[in-house]
Amino acid sequence: MDAVRVDKYLWSIRAYKTRSDATMACRGGKVRVNGADAKPSKEVKVGDMIAVRKGPATFTYKVTELVQKRQGARNVAAFAENLTPQSELAKLTRPVETVSFRRDPGTGRPTKKDRRQLDALVAGMDDGRAYPPSETDRRFASGPERRDRAAYDPMDEDGMNEAWLEALEDELAELDENLESYLDDEY
Repeated sequence: MDAVRVDKYLWSIRAYKTRSDATMACRGGKVRVNGADAKPSKEVKVGDMIAVRKGPATFTYKVTELVQKRQGARNVAAFAENLTPQSELAKLTRPVETVSFRRDPGTGRPTKKDRRQLDALVAGMDDGRAYPPSETDRRFASGPERRDRAAYDPMDEDGMNEAWLEALEDELAELDENLESYLDDEY
């Protein structure tokens, strides 16, 4: 035997639970052989490098021996060398944020307005923040004040942009004035 189908090989070395999972991964562009995307029928030979993307991590295997039948977990090391760097394995242990929404019993299905509000909340969390975008973020993201994304990105590692900070300070001053006037009216 000179070569084996990549989907069959990945199933045999237990990279995927079923052969059809391995086939779907190949069709989905998650498997690369020697740096090139692999179709399920791509044949692998001894010495080939296989990169498999599963979730946030990319596993790397070197074919050391060909195999066509599924192997036990103890035997896999004889057929494939796992070259996955520790940095990729660390991606699997990162904390994952989960969001759950609770609706009061009897309120029924969400309306379109409720759905849009939930989508806006989730979209605000997608960019790494646990809160929806502020008015300043929205103002700088669109309209005549639109800036280059790096120029106003509050999560920019190189430092925050002065224009963004000034706009944020103006917004905070306005909120502070509104709070003072509200407190004066109430007390």
